[in-house]
Amino acid sequence: MSFLPEFEKLDREEVRMRLYSCNADDVERVLNKKRPGPEDFMALLSPAAEPYLEELAQRAYTLTRQRFGHTMQFFVPLYLSNLCANDCSYCGFSMSNKLRRKTLTPDEIEQECLAIKARGFDSVLLVTGEHESRVGLDYFCNALPLIKRHFSYLAMEVQPLSEQDYRRLRSLGLDAVLVYQETYNKTSYARHHLKGKKTDFNWRLQTPDRLGKAGIDKIGLGALIGLDDWRIDSFFTACHLRYLQKAYWRSRYSLSFPRLRPCAGGLSDIRPMSDKQLVQLICAWRIFDSELELSLSTRESPFLRDHLLPLGITSISAGSSTQPGGYASENPSLEQFATDDKRCAATMAEVVRAKGLQPVWTDWHPGFCR
Repeated sequence: MSFLPEFEKLDREEVRMRLYSCNADDVERVLNKKRPGPEDFMALLSPAAEPYLEELAQRAYTLTRQRFGHTMQFFVPLYLSNLCANDCSYCGFSMSNKLRRKTLTPDEIEQECLAIKARGFDSVLLVTGEHESRVGLDYFCNALPLIKRHFSYLAMEVQPLSEQDYRRLRSLGLDAVLVYQETYNKTSYARHHLKGKKTDFNWRLQTPDRLGKAGIDKIGLGALIGLDDWRIDSFFTACHLRYLQKAYWRSRYSLSFPRLRPCAGGLSDIRPMSDKQLVQLICAWRIFDSELELSLSTRESPFLRDHLLPLGITSISAGSSTQPGGYASENPSLEQFATDDKRCAATMAEVVRAKGLQPVWTDWHPGFCR
């Protein structure tokens, strides 16, 4: 059982025609609907919804406060390695990029954990390039117990693994896994993923199924904005989410909005998204699913982040470094991409409070369930 058969039933061209033919009546109908489905989501994503940004924002704000209260969860990425055996057109870690490679040792991991902990964080997202032979299951099995001693909630964004591997890591304290499909367009996917195991579209597409079967607490989805038409990729993501929620109802789900950022090797063949369209997308997701955790990273500018906080976002990173050893070392390796919002965690916490929200550093702990 997996999402693959469901995915293969979806005709991308037909989806494109239906989405771009939505009109104002479709948008207004969905705005008054209590529980929109994927077909309704299509109207919220469409160009016809752009004039309704104020109505979308008001509905998104109300739904977020009803479900999540006046809270904002904080997390920070911890980059363990920039080794990668893939060649992707948009990533600074790509194997063809000539840069100094670095994988943290146990002592260096400890130093990073102490530096992050001193900033107040209790939830971390572990990030690596995708290099199975040198940064694979054995490395993760050694690293997770070291890191779990410092933090109550561990998420990972690494190469897709097997169900058995995920079960093993869950037993060592892994709570959540983020796995972006990048794009649901197979043709675009092949154009941007040139070498390595990441060229296997179906293996990546079925990763959330393996996570659900392994009993991972939270599964993170998303499409990399800029590789293809964000409206169509978002619709496919919504179909993927609804399938997973029915098949693996014990897991929670989150969604991110990663827009491509400048990186080593440069970017080409990119389909940009405006700030206004990002606002539309975030509000559309909140209206589509009031239970979903929506996360916003430091990829975005301080101005935009400050204004997006109340509209549907429930989780943010702050003071992020995208390079191994970036928190404790003064001479770090090359970053994966350049962040835009470089404000520290304490400053972001003040911004959140000024918005009438409460910063949350520890959202959930396994001990609460014992």
